[in-house]
Amino acid sequence: MGIRCGITSRLTRGAAEAAPLDAATAHAQVERRWELFLRWGPYALLGFTAVLLVATDGFLLTSTAERWAAAALVVAGFALQVWWTLVSPRHSAGPSTAGAVYYGLRWAIAFVLSWLNPFAAFYAVLGYFGAERELPRRMVPVGLFGTAVTIAGSQSGGFPPEGRSGWLLFAAVLAVHIALIYVFGQLAAYEEKRATVHRATIAELEETNARLQQALDENAALHAQLLVQAREAGVADERRRLAAEIHDTIAQGLTGIIAQLQVVSNAADPALAEEHLNRASALARHSLGEARRSVQNLGPAALEHHALPEALKQTVTEWAERTGVRAQFTVTGTAEPLHDEIEATLLRIAQEALSNADRHAGAARVGVTLSYMAGEVALDVRDDGRGFDPSPSSRLRSSRGDPNAVEPCSGSGGFGLDGMRARAERVAGAVTVESERGRGTAVSARVPLLRHDQ
Repeated sequence: MGIRCGITSRLTRGAAEAAPLDAATAHAQVERRWELFLRWGPYALLGFTAVLLVATDGFLLTSTAERWAAAALVVAGFALQVWWTLVSPRHSAGPSTAGAVYYGLRWAIAFVLSWLNPFAAFYAVLGYFGAERELPRRMVPVGLFGTAVTIAGSQSGGFPPEGRSGWLLFAAVLAVHIALIYVFGQLAAYEEKRATVHRATIAELEETNARLQQALDENAALHAQLLVQAREAGVADERRRLAAEIHDTIAQGLTGIIAQLQVVSNAADPALAEEHLNRASALARHSLGEARRSVQNLGPAALEHHALPEALKQTVTEWAERTGVRAQFTVTGTAEPLHDEIEATLLRIAQEALSNADRHAGAARVGVTLSYMAGEVALDVRDDGRGFDPSPSSRLRSSRGDPNAVEPCSGSGGFGLDGMRARAERVAGAVTVESERGRGTAVSARVPLLRHDQ
């Protein structure tokens, strides 16, 4: 899902970048072509008109004065175009007075040339191009109408029209030109509207692309921050787990060894002393094995060759032999092979609960029950010891040295009840404690039933 979202975001970003780029490039190319035509097109059309004037000199220019006038107008048109070529870069932003003067003089030259020779209308057609660039908006219709008059007169036989039929033909051609101007004007307005919408769309796409890029950058920064936080949380969780492992293995083993050695130091019977020395030695070897196991994979040694019920039974039996407290282990339901983490969690909780019962409860009997139920596994450790008040206020009074408060289950750094709860929560389970002064304690752990193959 993350890969697909990442690919989608990159494709979206690429499309958002490509659309404005392609549209802007196409618009720039069109603008450059228009600039080239408006700069060099008048020279070409004026030259072509001059060629036509020379070619049709014997037919349409009947006097020397007309020939000189036509030649003078061509030169004037060339000079006008040279002037505009030099001036126009300073007025490229839009219509100006210079542009209106240029347009008006060019129209006048084209009109007179067309009066002398209708073929000069090729030069007059320039009036249809660039009117909106060179004339103020209110003067554009006037300029287009003047150009239409010039070309209509040329197409209807030249100026002035001869007779009534000539004027009617001129009017008809002029009407056609005006209609075409109107139609093309509407099309131009429609295209301008489309261009405006397109430009707005491009601007919106660019803005969206900028926001998308910002969101991607923020997402990358957030992702990096989450990775750092997850790494720190993992390190902290691993530290807590290691601390709990050390507490549940090495610390408990050392506590048991100390207890056995204390009995030896106070025992007058050599046989009894030797028995407790043997127990201390066995406990030391067991603790050494647990320490090695913790270094290797943090898994309980009891689960290496046994399933959870056998491991719990062995743990309860060894604890009873070591402490002299009568303990009973019971399994209810159908035993199933559980996930390694589930089995390790339940075994560690049982070891901690038995350790607390030994150190704090003063119990005569302890019962451990492992129950396989639908969807969950329950572990219950009950004792008939002195009990305690499990409320937080009682713990607070105990930590402040209140003699009336009962000491909490763990007195070795806080890995007792809190450690059991933390272990259960790591596998989506929970630990509850029920206790009352003089009535014993019951520790109950509930974890999901996850089979070994899940």
